[in-house]
Amino acid sequence: MIRPVLTEVGIFLIPFVIYALFLLATSKGVTESTSWPARVVLKLLISAFLLVIFSFILLSHFSGAAPSATYTPAHIENGKLVPGQNK
Repeated sequence: MIRPVLTEVGIFLIPFVIYALFLLATSKGVTESTSWPARVVLKLLISAFLLVIFSFILLSHFSGAAPSATYTPAHIENGKLVPGQNK
């Protein structure tokens, strides 16, 4: 459960990291408050939320089994463990 949470936090931080790298490349102070005006931070927050929403949509759309698949849970057959599978 921690891996998906860390993945989404990483996706959320992407715009801020890109902006910080831009500030480093242009020789401006990354830690100075004048480099992070409220308007820029608001744009970064909006883009970060859009990236997270887009990643949730991709995750829900492209993960899992096909819509018509039937899941058979793991069970013991003839004394052997048969893993769960989608049919």
